[in-house]
Amino acid sequence: MGGDVDDSLHDVIRFDAQRHPPAGSPPINPLEELHYALETMQTHFFELWLGTWPNSIDWTGAVLGTYVDAALYTLTNSLEYILPTLEGAELPVEGQRVENEINKYFSQVISYYFGENDFAIRTQAHDDMLWVVLGWLQSVRFIDLHTAKHYPASRRGASGEWYGVQFMSAFAHRAHVFYDLAAKGWDTKLCGGGMTWNPHLRPYKNAITNELFISASIEMYLYFPGDRNPSPFVAGSDAGSSADAGAAGIPVAKPHDPKYLRAAIDGYAWLKDSNMTNERGLYVDGFHIHGWSHNGSIGTGKCDERNEMVYTYNQGVLLSGLRGLWESTDDRSYLEDGHTLVRNVINATGWKPKPDSSGSAGSNNGTGRWAGLGRGGILEEMCDAAGTCTQNGQTFKGIFFHHLTLFCAPLPRRPLVPGRTYAATPVEASLHAQSCKEYAPWVAFNARAAMKTRNERGEFGMWWGWPAGKGHLDGDRRGFEAPPLPDGAVDYRNNASALLDWKWSGFRHGRVPSTPEWRRRTWAASSQAHAEAESGNRDANDRGRGRTVETQGGGVSVLRAMWELVKMYGGEK
Repeated sequence: MGGDVDDSLHDVIRFDAQRHPPAGSPPINPLEELHYALETMQTHFFELWLGTWPNSIDWTGAVLGTYVDAALYTLTNSLEYILPTLEGAELPVEGQRVENEINKYFSQVISYYFGENDFAIRTQAHDDMLWVVLGWLQSVRFIDLHTAKHYPASRRGASGEWYGVQFMSAFAHRAHVFYDLAAKGWDTKLCGGGMTWNPHLRPYKNAITNELFISASIEMYLYFPGDRNPSPFVAGSDAGSSADAGAAGIPVAKPHDPKYLRAAIDGYAWLKDSNMTNERGLYVDGFHIHGWSHNGSIGTGKCDERNEMVYTYNQGVLLSGLRGLWESTDDRSYLEDGHTLVRNVINATGWKPKPDSSGSAGSNNGTGRWAGLGRGGILEEMCDAAGTCTQNGQTFKGIFFHHLTLFCAPLPRRPLVPGRTYAATPVEASLHAQSCKEYAPWVAFNARAAMKTRNERGEFGMWWGWPAGKGHLDGDRRGFEAPPLPDGAVDYRNNASALLDWKWSGFRHGRVPSTPEWRRRTWAASSQAHAEAESGNRDANDRGRGRTVETQGGGVSVLRAMWELVKMYGGEK
C-alpha cells in the first residue's frame, strides 16, 4: 500500500534505540522487539516460585498477567506453523523453537493463576476485581486462538490437544467469580446508576470503574466459555442449588448470557450521559455526591462534584468495550464514539503531522507545551515530568495502548457467534481500518520514544518524552516542566495523602479541595528535574520509583500495539 501514512510508518519503525543496529542494516523487527521486552519483564521481574511479580501490587499484577497473555496472543497469531499430530511426524526446528517459547511464558501464566492474591482482591475495590476478570478472559482468548491455529486436529477430536486447554475452565471460573463480586457495585440510589468505585470509602463514581464494568461485561458476553464449577455460588438458576447443578453437569453460568450484554449497554448509556468528559473530550476521573455523609444522608444524590483529574487509562479501557458493544449489537455509533475518543487523545498529545519535503507524514509538531495528555506527540501522565508517579500512575499508559490494540483489530467479516454477534459490512470494515491506519504512525512514534528510555538492561522508563527532550523540543525548558493540575483536580492515584487530606472516611463538607499545594510540590519536583537533567548527573527515568515492572509492562504494551497496527495496516514494505 502507498500513501503518506504508509511512508511515515515505514520510517518510524526504523529504530535506533539502546540496541543500535549496524549502519545499513534493515529495520529492527517490531515483533522481535516485543519478544525482547516480554523476555526482559519476565526474566527481571517475575518469580516463578512465587507465581507473581513480587514488586507489583494486586491490581497491577492482574494487568501484567493480561500483558503476558496479550503478547502470547500476538506471537501465536503472527507466526505460521502447525503442530504435527501423526505419530513420528516432526515439527520444523523454527516452529518448535517458537512453540517452546510460547509454552515457557504460558507456564508462567499458570504459575500466576496460583500466585495471584485472589482472596485479598475479593475484599478490595470494584475496579481491582474487574482487572482480574479482563486478565483471565484474555487468557481464555489466547488458549482458543493458539489451539485453533496450531493444533487444528484437536478441534476435530484427534489426539495432540495443547496442554493449555485443561486450564480453560479454571481461568473462566475465576473471571466468573470476580465479575459477580464486582457487579454488586452497580448502584441506582445515587446518580441514577453507575458503578461505585470502592465500597469501603465515601461514594465515588469514577470513570475507570464504569469503563471496566462495560468492557468486562461485554467480554463476558463474547468470550466467556461458561462455568460448571459451583463454588462459591449459592444458587444455580437452572437446577436448584449450584452444587446440584455442577454435579449434574449443568453450567452454573452459560456462555453468551444476554445479561452481560444488557449490563454493558446500560453501563455505557449511563457513562455517556454522566457529563464525565472535559472540554477536550477526555474522561476526567469521576464524581462525588454533594452532601453525602456516613449518618445516612445521601445529600443531593447526584453526581455533582467532579474531579477534573485526567489520566491516560481512563481514555483506554472504554475502547475495547465500545468495540465489543458494536460487535454484539451492530450499532455503529459505538465504533464512532471510540474513534472520536482516540482522536481526542492523539490531539491532546500535541500530535500534528505535516507533510515534509518527501511527502510523508511528519512525526510531530511538538513545542513542549502541554496539550492536555502529553506534548510533542507523546502520551504522558501529569506525574511523568516530576517523577512522582506511583505504581498506579506507572501502569496507566500501557493500559491505554492495550485497549487501543483491541479496539483497532480488523472488524470480523463473519459473526463470532452466529445469531448472537454481528459481522461488518465492507464499508464498515474499510472505514474502521482506515481510521486505525491513520493512528498507526502516532502509535509507532510513541513506541520508538518508549524504546529510547531503555537502560543497559533493556528496562523501560516511565517518561517516554524525556530522551527526545532537548532534541525535538530544541532545548525549550518547557519541555521538562510538569504541567499544573487542572482546577478542581485531585490526583488520588499519585498522591497517597490526598485520600487522607480529603477525609474520605469522614467527609464533612462537599467542596473539592483547592490544588495549589499539589501544584507547588509538582513544580518544585520539576525544577529539581531540570537541574539534574541539564547537569547530566541523572537519568530522568531513574527518579521516583525509577524503572519498575509496571514501566516495563508499559513497554510491552506499546510495542505490541505498534506491531499489531504495522502488521494490520501495512507499515512494512
